[in-house]
Amino acid sequence: MSSTFKETFTIKGEQLLKKVKDLVEEGNVRKITIHDKAGKEVMSFPLTIGVVGAVFAPILAAVGALAALIGDCSIAVEREK
Repeated sequence: MSSTFKETFTIKGEQLLKKVKDLVEEGNVRKITIHDKAGKEVMSFPLTIGVVGAVFAPILAAVGALAALIGDCSIAVEREK
């Protein structure tokens, strides 16, 4: 049975899409949650093995749109150990 751990990154909106893409490429990420600067959850999505390409494109489009609207934000990442 695998265990998970969480880490949080605080970034600017314009860096959001690149950071999410980088996290997805790492491969050990189970879930990504994006919070605004007040701590309110604005987007959350699970990452399962094999989530790439056309399946993931709509999520990246939504993250890109969010990045254009949001200032400072944080990303909570749930990873497998």
